[in-house]
Order: sequence, then C-alpha cells, then structure tokens
Amino acid sequence: MNELRFTKMHGIGNDYIYFISMPCAPEKLPELSRRLSDRHRSIGGDGIILVLPSDKADFQMRIFNADGSEARMCGNGSRCVGKLVYDSHLTSKREITLETLSGIKHLTLHPGSDGKIDTVTVNMGHVKVFPAVKLETSAGELEVLPVDIGNPHGVVFIDCDPDEFDVHGIGAELENHPYWPDRANIEFVQVKAPGHLKMRVWERGSGETMACGTGACAVASAAWFSGRSGSESRVSLPGGDLEIKILPDATVLMTGGASTAFHGRIELEI
Repeated sequence: MNELRFTKMHGIGNDYIYFISMPCAPEKLPELSRRLSDRHRSIGGDGIILVLPSDKADFQMRIFNADGSEARMCGNGSRCVGKLVYDSHLTSKREITLETLSGIKHLTLHPGSDGKIDTVTVNMGHVKVFPAVKLETSAGELEVLPVDIGNPHGVVFIDCDPDEFDVHGIGAELENHPYWPDRANIEFVQVKAPGHLKMRVWERGSGETMACGTGACAVASAAWFSGRSGSESRVSLPGGDLEIKILPDATVLMTGGASTAFHGRIELEI
C-alpha cells in the first residue's frame, strides 16, 4: 500500500485532485485518475493534476481527465496550480510561468487580505476561431463555431437558457462527432446582455462540469468573433463567473477564483 498526499481544489466548481510530485509510475497515471475521480467510491473529481518541476518554466502541469485521458490544458486547473504553489511556499513570485501541453502559460497571482491567493489571471495565449460549421445531431442540424485555445472546442449559441437545454445528450454527441478526430469540449451559450454570456459545458473525457476555463475563453472568443459581444465579457457558468478579455492580437486573458477544499491522504495499491 502506498500513501498518497493530495490537495483537493476547485476553480469555481471545476474540481481536481492535486499532487505536488509524481504519485505513481507515469504509465499508471490514467488508471489513478479513473480510480480517484470516482465520486461514489473514492475522493471524487473531474480528474487529477500533477505539479512537477520544469526545465522550461517555473512549474509543469499535467492533467488527466476522469476517464484517464490526458488533457492539453485546463484554465481553472492552472489558476489552482498558481494558488497551490504560492500558498505552499513553493514560490514567492506573483508572476509565474507554467509548462503545459499547450505551451508555456503566464500567470499573475492576486492575494487576498489573508495573504493567500484569491484570484489568478492566466494569459491563455492566442485564440483561433474558425468559420461556423453545421453538424447533424439528434436534435437536428446545429451551427457550431470551432475554437482552438490550446485544446479543441465547439461553441453553440442557443436562444433558450442553457439550463433548459439537453447538454448531456447533445453534448455527448458533439464531443464524439467525426468533425473532431480527437473529440472536443462543447459549450452551449446564451447571450444574456452585451458583455454577459451564460454557458454550460460538456467536457471531453469528463462530461458536464461546473466550470471550464478554456471553455469560457472559447465562448467569449466566439461571441467576439461573431459580433455577439465585445472584447470583454463576463461568462457565467454553473460554478460561478469568469472575466475574459481579448486583446487586439487575439491573446486571451482569463481572471477568476481558485479555492482549496481540503488536504488529505489516501492509501492505495498502485
């Protein structure tokens, strides 16, 4: 039996299990994520995130979804990594770099009145919004805007409140649509008012989550690209709000909260 120490954290409800070291042999990480993410038989979460040394940045982040697949980037997860390394005294810097499979990300850490990190701004890099495509689903043909923000997204603007939409059914269909050979994250969004977008997200490998940072960036970018919103948007997700700003060169800045739920340890045969 091995004892694993972890920290459970969430970015507006998008919750992961964090390790500040390699918890097992690398080839066993997919299995570990599947086991620990089970909300009924284990800790529960949207996956696991590893904070590791890097020879390219201050830290390296690896992300494994609840189904064991490895993700390229996680916006909410990156904010939590910033809080974790600062609050754990692994760094005293408030501007750090983070190596991900989507490249080096730059984080600005904002402490609260208690000296611990409260919110984080992440430079998500350049966004690419592609012309809309029409994809067949069981609900009929839907217009989808493909977006690349380091990982693939499909944004669907809807007239109704996202709470009334079949996110699980249509989200799963679009996630696995042949248009995306490696699957995609799918967002359903309503324009509530100028600069205010409401969304729900179906994440590849995890299903519906309370929040998705890259998804919020994709939604704000798609709204900006299609003329539905300006360059700054408040994006409301089931877990809370994120502030998204798109710079003239299509660089996306995301600001939002990061929270520690608890620290723990678990014994496993791995």
